[in-house]
Amino acid sequence: MGPDGLAARRGSPRGQPLTSGQLSSGAVVTDARALDLTGKIAVVTGAAQGIGKSIAESFAACGVQLALCDRSGDGLEQTGKQIRDEFGVDSLLSVMDVRDQAAVEAFCAAIKERFGRVDILVNNAGGGFYAAVMDVSAGGQTALVNENFTQVTSFVRGCVPLMTGGGSIINITTVEVTRAAPGFGIYGAMKAAVEHLSRTLALELVSRGIRVNTIAPDAIPTPGDEDLGEQAMQGGREKYAPKVPMGWGNEDDCAGPALFLASDLSRYVTGTTLHVDGGSSAASGWLRRPDGTYEA
Repeated sequence: MGPDGLAARRGSPRGQPLTSGQLSSGAVVTDARALDLTGKIAVVTGAAQGIGKSIAESFAACGVQLALCDRSGDGLEQTGKQIRDEFGVDSLLSVMDVRDQAAVEAFCAAIKERFGRVDILVNNAGGGFYAAVMDVSAGGQTALVNENFTQVTSFVRGCVPLMTGGGSIINITTVEVTRAAPGFGIYGAMKAAVEHLSRTLALELVSRGIRVNTIAPDAIPTPGDEDLGEQAMQGGREKYAPKVPMGWGNEDDCAGPALFLASDLSRYVTGTTLHVDGGSSAASGWLRRPDGTYEA
């Protein structure tokens, strides 16, 4: 097969239009150029701290224009200032509660007015509290459902019409989508619902050129869950560490996978989950001894 035939073979799959990750010859870009996201528009929720902030900063470093939201006005302003100072990106900032449907709609309208479109949506916002399911009130359950599931559907409905050139939706879930979550039952159930929704959306939105995937972190300490971790683990991070083969990670460990899913390096990846957990899912109860061996 000659070069022309190879280029054709590596061109758009199944007759679909070429994406931005392909050269005019039809050859797929599979090197660092695929991580050049200059000019892309990304929405990141919960961007004032933690994983959301790290993802936003990494996107800005790759040339992305940003629309960021969070309930913490001070934290969000700090994120915006840091991105502006380090990368010259002047982000659209919105201090809001993602559970407020009207606020989501207003934010999406502001995004449309400023940027005209969306290329990447990262649904990172979420949270919960430590309590057995039987101890969660009806009001508390509603808050958990709205914060961890309903707001995701709100942002999808608000942003998909703006993803006129295709794009990538990245939903941040948790390791608890694949295992029990004592003390976080409603939270875990809603994150599992987001993962299931993501698989369905991956099929429903493929005709629009939109890919939908999830990132499921574990052992990623963030400022928002320090107290929760202490309550759940009753011994702190040191006691949980043997359950994570690679040890504790940090927020930046989720930024690389997010870049991969946002870029054309993952152009043929949709409806799947990346487990960013240091191997805790693979360990499944095996504990790492100090000498590096394991015990059940």
